[in-house]
Amino acid sequence: MPQIRPITDLRNTNEISDICHARREPVFITKNGYGDLVVMSIETYEEMMETLLTDSAISKAETEFQNDGQLHDAKEALASLRRKHFGK
Repeated sequence: MPQIRPITDLRNTNEISDICHARREPVFITKNGYGDLVVMSIETYEEMMETLLTDSAISKAETEFQNDGQLHDAKEALASLRRKHFGK
């Protein structure tokens, strides 16, 4: 369940930091009862960004496949790259 805290709790930065690191998920901060900020550990942020980049690459590959429908054999593609870049 997501951690939701009022903005006044940001005065106790050590507690918020401990929550972010222990739960490894964002803490949602409210202001006047409405969502205002999201606070998370650097590790959680980096994991989210890595997932986003991976999802983006998969989406791009799926779009390319839908546009031209061409698949390449992995062994042949790697062999071609080796020949091109390493002369093997």
